[in-house]
Parts: sequence; C-alpha cells; structure tokens
Amino acid sequence: MSHKKAGGSTSLGRDSRGQRLGVKTYGGQKVKPGMIIIRQKGTKFHPGEGVRRGKDDTLYSLREGEVYFSKKKAVRFDSRLRFRKFANVKDSSLKKKKKQTIK
Repeated sequence: MSHKKAGGSTSLGRDSRGQRLGVKTYGGQKVKPGMIIIRQKGTKFHPGEGVRRGKDDTLYSLREGEVYFSKKKAVRFDSRLRFRKFANVKDSSLKKKKKQTIK
C-alpha cells in the first residue's frame, strides 16, 4: 500500500510569453531611418519631430540623428492639464554643419 497520495495533473500552470515592449533606443543614442525607438501598446509616448507612429503604436525614426525625449503640457478631453511624453530625433547633419562654420 502506498503511503503518499498520487500527484494529480492540473489544467493550470501555463503562462504566455512577454511581448517585448518598451524603449529600444534611449536618449543620446544614434538612429538611422526606420529604426525602432519604442515598442508600445497605446500611446504612452507620442511621436515628436523626426518620428512617426506605426499601426501597432510603435515609434520609429524618419531620419538619421540622435534620440531625445521631451515633455509638453496637453489639455485632455475633460479639460485637465497633463504632461505628454514625446520621442524626437535631432538631425545629426545640422550638428556637423554648425561645427564646420565655427572653424
């Protein structure tokens, strides 16, 4: 006779894989056109200058440059003021031109 009860099977105990969302390119990093800056669901971050939003809310760069993030005040639908976060790409070609004119 057994002294332990047999372990039963369970229909639970599963979990789905993560969706790999989040910031992929941080502030100060260089990007090329089409590189993904942020993968997100919804608009936690909004597209700023040099950035476009894909159909799945992914933010990607339109030009070569350096990523930086900013905040702006925005009035919501219920007239409350909230900060909105923006992802931007600073054009790197402008930086090079300024350095050449200084010399």
